[in-house]
Amino acid sequence: MFSPSSTQAPRSAAPLTGPAAPWRDWTALALLMFPVLLVAVDNTALTFALPEIARSLDVGGIQLLWIVDAYPLVLAALLVSMGNLGDRVGRRRLLLIGSTGFAAVSAATAFAPSAEWLIAGRAALGVFGAMLMPSTLSLIRNIFTDPNRRRLAIAVWAAGFSGGAALGPIFGGWLVEHFWWGAVFLVAAFLLLPLLAFGRVLIPESKDANPGRVDVSSIVLSAVTMAPFVYGIKEFAVHGFGASAAAFMGFGLVMGILFVRRQQRIESPMLDVSLFKNKVFSTAIVANVLSLFSMTGFIYFFAQHLQLVEGQSPMEAGIAMIPALLATVIAGLLVVPLVKKVRPGFVVAGGLTLSAIGYLVAVVGDHGSGPVFLLSALTVLAVGVGAAETISNDLILASVPADKSGAASAISETGYELGSLLGTAVLGSILTASYQHNLVIPDGVPTEAARKSGETLAGAVDAASGLPTQLSEALTTAARIAFDSGVHITAAIGLVLMAGAAVMAAVVLRKVPKAQ
Repeated sequence: MFSPSSTQAPRSAAPLTGPAAPWRDWTALALLMFPVLLVAVDNTALTFALPEIARSLDVGGIQLLWIVDAYPLVLAALLVSMGNLGDRVGRRRLLLIGSTGFAAVSAATAFAPSAEWLIAGRAALGVFGAMLMPSTLSLIRNIFTDPNRRRLAIAVWAAGFSGGAALGPIFGGWLVEHFWWGAVFLVAAFLLLPLLAFGRVLIPESKDANPGRVDVSSIVLSAVTMAPFVYGIKEFAVHGFGASAAAFMGFGLVMGILFVRRQQRIESPMLDVSLFKNKVFSTAIVANVLSLFSMTGFIYFFAQHLQLVEGQSPMEAGIAMIPALLATVIAGLLVVPLVKKVRPGFVVAGGLTLSAIGYLVAVVGDHGSGPVFLLSALTVLAVGVGAAETISNDLILASVPADKSGAASAISETGYELGSLLGTAVLGSILTASYQHNLVIPDGVPTEAARKSGETLAGAVDAASGLPTQLSEALTTAARIAFDSGVHITAAIGLVLMAGAAVMAAVVLRKVPKAQ
């Protein structure tokens, strides 16, 4: 529970090594922010390197898809396993191993001579990336045993994740423009150098003192649960809900059921599924997933609006989003003292309500009034996400014993990945379907241009560029109207989900006491 008693050092946790001076704790947090920033930047920076990669390596469409998908598929498959491994072998040790591997593979991938090499590099980065994020969050749980300092540290952690996401488009665009696509990968090696140089000295080690035996079957089941399920989501995003998407997600669900049953039977489970019986833990996880769902889903269609409707470049679009993403950071920091006066459940519910209001503005507003309108909606939503995810992350860690923080952090990180994927996949697919259904091709548009326009807004804008002025303007206008119809539908879905999540948080978390 969210109380002082829940944040005391656990009896079963291995003692932390290293100095306990506050300044060293905050220095350790500063070092932990390097992998957090790296993962967040990497998630968005690669998008702007893809066109150059396709040209340089003569990459086909399927290969380009795998360049994008290899990393998150491997990452999702291994997050839970790596969180458990960190509990066993030491979270700092796993973090340093992951950082070393990530830096080395990034440097090698930067000079990939072929698409196959690049895909393999991305898959390897997924292995080492899975070691990074659960380790950072679980180390924070064990370094900051005081609940108020821990809450602030988690706010900084969340701010780093949001800040990295904001920097990704600008940073990636600038690197590709001034150097070459490999610089997006090469910079990771340099970004991790401070952690590798000082981490062993300044970050205290922690692990589960009684980890039990390693269960290989659980590791395999967790991997074959997450990877097919995430791939099914991506199939749904690209091709709609068909046999392939249903088969992969169905297989993942079946394996997930087997995984849960095995964890309930064995003496030393890899994942303590009884954690989900704790309503605070499970509700906070759902709040995290839906917060990321709302944020990434909104950014997905707002980025397209800025570039394809407003005519901005990728870097300009990234810069336009900075105020909203900074709002996420600021809101996360401001709610830390707030939970001393307001119950944390109401803070989470309030954040989710703000996210719902952001979607409401997008539903009822006029999208033709310029980017400021949608930017205002995104800013309101971002404030809500910053408030909700900071406190929900703290509730997740405070509601479990510290010696299980690695597994809890891995679940939280898996929630982050699923929320991001679902936001793009579900809302993105609905947006595309609505666009295709509502697009009215003007008379006189050639067959090939009409076919291309009927697929995506980007296809319509590209096709219109080769048509006579009057016909080009007519096609562009029709495409933008169809796109905006889809934005209204997806925003309405986001509104319902966020409002429902806010009610759930207010009801389930209402008895969690204020911070001391």
